[in-house]
Amino acid sequence: MKVKRSDRLKGELQKEIYEIISKKLKNPNITEMFSVTRVDVSGDLAHAKVFVSVFSADAEKKKRTFNEIAASAKTIRYELARVMHARTVPELHFLADDSMEYGAKIDSLLKTVAEKDGKKEGGQ
Repeated sequence: MKVKRSDRLKGELQKEIYEIISKKLKNPNITEMFSVTRVDVSGDLAHAKVFVSVFSADAEKKKRTFNEIAASAKTIRYELARVMHARTVPELHFLADDSMEYGAKIDSLLKTVAEKDGKKEGGQ
């Protein structure tokens, strides 16, 4: 099966963006653990939506870390242009990805329901 150019580009962008943010950006306000969960590239390869998930118990630190990453979009794009083997590097648009948080919440709710069901069965 042949892998589409845009799919290869998405994977490479995801990996390189993470590397740039974690190793090359010297921003002291990026304090929390994060993950670049997905990259979607437009058909003309001019724009890329970069989905970032920030892990933190502190909502303020989480928000600050995401905002600092998003504010660094031009710097990240500049660094991408230096490492990528592409004619043009898409303009980056950062979006918060809360899917992992949502999944953890659903998992917690399911555990709670299962525990309550177990107590009902044991009590009868």
